[in-house]
Amino acid sequence: MSGDTGAQGGIPLRKRLLVRLLIASVLIAGCSVAATAWLAVQTTTSALRQEQGQDLADDEAILARLSGYAATHPDWKGVGPTVRELAARTGRRIALATGDRTPVADSAPHGSPLPPSPAATVDPLHTDTYTQRGAQLSGVDPRAVGPYLLPAGERATIDRIAEKRQRCFEANGVRTRIRHMPSGRPYLVDADGRVDTDVPVACADGALNSPTPTEQKAWDELWRRVQGCLVRAGLDPNLGRFLAFGPVLPGPGNHYLFSKVAKGDDEQVRKEQRCADDAYREQLDPYVAPAAQLFLGGGVRTAPRFVMSSGNKAKVVGAAGLVLAVTVAVTAVVASRLVRPLRALTDAARQPPDQHVRVPVTTRDETGLLARTFNELTERRERLEAQRKAMVSDIAHELRSPLTNIRGWLEVARDGLVDPDPALLASLHDEALVLQRVIDDLQDLAAADAGTLRLHREPLGAGDLLDQVAAAHQVAARTAGVALRTACEDGLCLDADPVRMRQVLGNLVNNALRHTPAGGTVTLTARLDGDEVVLTVADTGSGIAPGDLPHVFDRFWRAEKSRSRRTGGSGLGLAIVRQLVDAHGGTATAAGELGAGSVFTLRLPAGPAGAPDDEPAGSVG
Repeated sequence: MSGDTGAQGGIPLRKRLLVRLLIASVLIAGCSVAATAWLAVQTTTSALRQEQGQDLADDEAILARLSGYAATHPDWKGVGPTVRELAARTGRRIALATGDRTPVADSAPHGSPLPPSPAATVDPLHTDTYTQRGAQLSGVDPRAVGPYLLPAGERATIDRIAEKRQRCFEANGVRTRIRHMPSGRPYLVDADGRVDTDVPVACADGALNSPTPTEQKAWDELWRRVQGCLVRAGLDPNLGRFLAFGPVLPGPGNHYLFSKVAKGDDEQVRKEQRCADDAYREQLDPYVAPAAQLFLGGGVRTAPRFVMSSGNKAKVVGAAGLVLAVTVAVTAVVASRLVRPLRALTDAARQPPDQHVRVPVTTRDETGLLARTFNELTERRERLEAQRKAMVSDIAHELRSPLTNIRGWLEVARDGLVDPDPALLASLHDEALVLQRVIDDLQDLAAADAGTLRLHREPLGAGDLLDQVAAAHQVAARTAGVALRTACEDGLCLDADPVRMRQVLGNLVNNALRHTPAGGTVTLTARLDGDEVVLTVADTGSGIAPGDLPHVFDRFWRAEKSRSRRTGGSGLGLAIVRQLVDAHGGTATAAGELGAGSVFTLRLPAGPAGAPDDEPAGSVG
């Protein structure tokens, strides 16, 4: 976890990209689950309601079908196929039985017990469940026409009368349609299906409303039955007020015309109406099947009853669309916030190096950390680019001066202006050594940069190393009037390349001697700090300004902006020091202040104490 925390750069948990993506995923999943649950509840509720409504509709359809059969048949003998067909279509058990539960017809196997109670009574003369899909509140199934059923001849005659009447209506601007009562009698309705259409005067001949012989005969019989009932009820049997309306034609509710024209108190009207109803049912009774009890069972459905309606399909599509919209919206918001800084990084990375584009840091998550890192990388790139340009200029400067001197003296000697005496040759030799030193330093740096710098490691005593370096620079120190001292703890040992370490410390001592005035001191020390040997080169010279400390190890960098070579050096010595120390697995740092001297500190891995001198040397590529 510590490594992960370091990689996150102290980003708060709620700001981390992973957490934000998880939150977005949880939000989308929550919306999906909620929408799915809501849709399941709604669809299930709708399915149950539709199933219940379908069951009620099936029950009404079964009752209407069987009532229609009873209204058109004098008995139940042939109802079996109808019962089985209804059972197969609805998946329900259907059984008909008499009042004493004697089976009349049953879709279940023979001998199956009937349900405990009937669902309804099938009686075409006493029904309140038949509408145009089902309910006829008159109490008599309108399909029970009995003696009012027109024979074919009368039907053809009255159909012609209806067609003539229809043509007359159309001639007078009234569009009508012909419909038929269950008895076969035609009647006209307007475009809205209404019967009470205003009859044009030219068409009011009364022919369509005149009873046929069959209807007249049935009407006369009905009238006799009504009169008999009225006599038994102690009422006036003549009822002359009914005769003004002519014969009452059979059909839906026609016998209720009695109540509409009857006069007198309510009790008298109710008795007259009851006589009319009883007489009508008594007249139809021989033509209809006797009342039977209808039993309905659950059964096994032979086909799926519930089919997804267009409304449920719309809900499914709507819920799916809503979830998709929320998903797209949340994803778009999260993605836009994530992609915006990434696009800025991409655009910045595509810019030419000299543009020095900075990416604004707008978030505190991984993307913000990446933006900050990119900006730091850009700054490092700028510094490296500046160093590269400066290095080219510095190399040209360092090589130009000795080459110019050598060329000038050689041209003068060639022209015979100066004799090539030993002094001239010594001067040319010194300039060649400067060139050689610069080239050697550049070669060392190139090898270190390419990773091809080879180190021949061996156990190396720290005290011996300091003494060798001090001895090599003692003459230069005396010439400069600077005291050169060493101090080392006993038994310190390094696992290092002796030649390269003498080069490192030699560069530091040369640098210290150049910047230490006469009477100053340069001190070399070595001490043990944990598992590291700390080597320091301290001087009492001019020191280093705080703003220059980060650059002292840069190549060709000098605190002297004039690049004067008065004090000597190629400007690569400290850069080589850092490269060689890094190759040994150590670190090099500098400290100091103006006028108070400077201290260069090297930290290197300690070697085994008391290691034999003939231990095999290692190498580092």
